[in-house]
Amino acid sequence: MRELDVTVVTDAIAEMCKESNYFLGQDVVDALKNALEKEVSPAGKEVLRQLLENARIAREEEVPMCQDTGFAVVFLEIGQDLHLSGGDLTEAVNEGVRRGYTEGYLRKSIVKDPLDRVNTKDNTPVVIHTEIVPGDKLKIVLAPKGGGSENMSIVRMLKPADGYQGIVDFVVDHVEKAGPNPCPPIVVGVGIGGTFEKVALLAKKALLRRLGQPNANPYYAKMEEAILSRINELGIGPQGFGGRMTALAVHIETYPTHIASLPVAVNINCHASRHVERIL
Repeated sequence: MRELDVTVVTDAIAEMCKESNYFLGQDVVDALKNALEKEVSPAGKEVLRQLLENARIAREEEVPMCQDTGFAVVFLEIGQDLHLSGGDLTEAVNEGVRRGYTEGYLRKSIVKDPLDRVNTKDNTPVVIHTEIVPGDKLKIVLAPKGGGSENMSIVRMLKPADGYQGIVDFVVDHVEKAGPNPCPPIVVGVGIGGTFEKVALLAKKALLRRLGQPNANPYYAKMEEAILSRINELGIGPQGFGGRMTALAVHIETYPTHIASLPVAVNINCHASRHVERIL
């Protein structure tokens, strides 16, 4: 049984908060450069140039790439042969976010109650998703989620008879209705299957995949391509100014479901598809 003190988790998450907000992933940078080559709209091209320049400034000066530094969402994969010691894991994660957002001068966006709207002033509490896996390691993925793109999320309980075409139409129609609100070019996470709550988590986890990496199942890889193609025919374009590059990627994750159900969820990231990973 391997032992790991939770203070190590706190230290890692504090650094991850800053890293995820300062440094746009190379996969996203490459996708933006590729989009710039493909975009035909002059306004769209200019937006993409500015997004790349913004990423450069954020990286070199170590400042947030966006003023909305997000709700801290943390995915933990805990090895069943790992013993976490020295304190409460949940509090260790929250302390890491508390420290990272304070030390990194990152905007605190969380309110204590959905209706009284009093700010917690340290960007906690964190949303934590935990999974027990084989081994003795701890994998941490931190994904700051901006409010504008998160507000464009949706879950729909389709009928099984809606099938492939019903899913594609639903996702594309939703992106069209979202328009410029999620700050395109976007990354679209799609969950299919499971239950009401499981499908939403699938859609969020889909956003953690390396940008453009296709689903391992060729059937769903082709569905990703089909949805992406239709989204980029909508004409919304970068930041909604028109053009071909409304989305950089579509990622689908699936799970077995009930014979009477076909849950589908859409979770959208803005161009700053932020997430970083550590294995302790």
